[in-house]
Amino acid sequence: MKLNKKTAVWAVLIALWLLVVAAVIVLTATKAADAKPRRTPVYAVARDDNKIALTFNAAWGDETTDEVLEILDRYGVRATFFFVGTFAREYPESVKKIANAGHEIANHSMRHFDPTKMDEGQLRADMEECSALLQRLTGVRPALYRAPSGAYDNKTVETAEDLGMAAVQWSADSVDWKDPSPDTIVARVRGRLASGGIVLLHLGKQNTARALPRLIEALLSDGFVPVTVGELLLPGDTYTDRAGIQRIRTET
Repeated sequence: MKLNKKTAVWAVLIALWLLVVAAVIVLTATKAADAKPRRTPVYAVARDDNKIALTFNAAWGDETTDEVLEILDRYGVRATFFFVGTFAREYPESVKKIANAGHEIANHSMRHFDPTKMDEGQLRADMEECSALLQRLTGVRPALYRAPSGAYDNKTVETAEDLGMAAVQWSADSVDWKDPSPDTIVARVRGRLASGGIVLLHLGKQNTARALPRLIEALLSDGFVPVTVGELLLPGDTYTDRAGIQRIRTET
């Protein structure tokens, strides 16, 4: 049977459309197969011994450094400080003082730029510059990295790991950068903290320093044991699940 011209054109168009659909299906399947699983930083650690970590981001002023250090020393608590490189450059003596007091030194980027908006080369250079500066000041190479504003993607986590740092976030956010009252800071942290949790605080905030004695006393009363993040993280073969909980990898 002969096809008229109109029917032949439609047949060609349908064939082309089917080819396009097939190509899209193949491309989608290929991308799905090649896609990397979402990498997640450590928000908390799976442990039942009530150990938790107090962490301070240092990005602004150092007005409360002496007060915070005196309070931590008074209660025998060691914390982890995540330094932005520009802070460390402006307040090198404060960085040294914190390190000399026995607290853990960690990387919070060089300039507090969003790491998800950098290419891999820029991100690596930013992390390395901050780590090198902190090492010059303290003699210690940071083993932990916290992304500015908590922004991260696979590239961020993997670049930190490639530079020998674990990517760490937090599970109990005090939101102290908004200057809530000391009572609000304490209540907010207590309401969000569980064994293996990581508390986010900030250096240079007056209400944070005012809240700190009450916060530590409350956490001790709740049975928590403050340690550094490095001490909180699990040793050996571990992984971080989709919820950001670090766990021991077990044989299956």
